[in-house]
Amino acid sequence: MRRITFDLDVLRTFVTGVDMGSFAKAADRLGRSTSAVSAQLKKLEDQLGMPVLRKEGRGMATTPAGESLLGYARRLLELNDEAATAVRGAELAGSVRLGIQQDFGEQMLTEVLGRFTRVHPQVRIEARVARNSELMELLGGGKLDLALAWDGGTPAVHAVKVGVLPMRWIGAADDTRLILPEREALPLVMMDAPCIMRSAATRALDNAGIPWRIAFTSPGLSGVWAAAAAGLGLTVRTGMGVSPSLRVLDDPRLPPLPDVGLLLHRAEAELNPPAQRLHDIVLEALTS
Repeated sequence: MRRITFDLDVLRTFVTGVDMGSFAKAADRLGRSTSAVSAQLKKLEDQLGMPVLRKEGRGMATTPAGESLLGYARRLLELNDEAATAVRGAELAGSVRLGIQQDFGEQMLTEVLGRFTRVHPQVRIEARVARNSELMELLGGGKLDLALAWDGGTPAVHAVKVGVLPMRWIGAADDTRLILPEREALPLVMMDAPCIMRSAATRALDNAGIPWRIAFTSPGLSGVWAAAAAGLGLTVRTGMGVSPSLRVLDDPRLPPLPDVGLLLHRAEAELNPPAQRLHDIVLEALTS
C-alpha cells in the first residue's frame, strides 16, 4: 500500500474550513487566497484518492472519508502544536494566577490548563473559579494575572475580546411544561444579585410584559444548574456547560435575550513570560 505523508499545513486548512463552515472564511483566517485553499484541498484529495468534501446546498460538507480524516487531523495538529510549544518553552518557569468565570471552569481546567502543564511542567498555576464581580475585584487588587470574565459593560483597560455568546433560556430537560405568564408569574432560578444574566432576564421579561418571580437564588452556578434541573424554574446563561439534565429552550413565548461579550483580562499591559504564554494558549483555545 502506498504510504501517505500528510502535509500538516493542508490539514490545518481542512480543519479550519470545516470548523468555520466556510473555506472562504478559512482563507481569511489563515491569510491565504481562496484559490490557494482550493489547491490545498485538491492536494489532500489527490493524496487520499477520494473526495473529503461534497456540495451541500450552497456550502460544503464532509464525506464519510472526510469525517474520518477530520478526527485524525485534529489529533495530529494538536500534537504538532503541543510539541512546538514544548520546544519553544522548555525553560519556562515561574507562576501564573488565573481567574475563570464559572461557566468555563470545567472546560478550562481540564483542557487548556491540562495542555499548559504538560508542556510547561515547571510553571505553577493558581486557578480561581469565581463570579465576575469577584474576578474583577481580585484582578484589580493584584491577586490575579489573568481573568476570563463576561463583559459587564465597565471599561476594561488591559483586555482582549474573546467573542460574543447569545444568552439562552434554560430549563429542566425532562420538564416539557412552561408556566404561561397569563396564569401565574414565571419562576426564575438565578444567581445572587448583581448578575449580568439575571438583569438581562428580568429586563427582557419586563419589556415583554411577562410577570416573573425569583423562585430560587444561589451564590454559585452549580446551585443554579441543580435547581433548574429539578424544575424549580427557568434560568438564563449562554449555554456553556449545560448538562444532559438541562435543555436550551426555543419557546416563542419567551422574550429574546441579548448577547454577552467574553473578555480575557490582563492585570498589566506587560505580563511575565508564564502569564503571557498562558494568555496566548487560552486565547487560541477559545478563538480557534
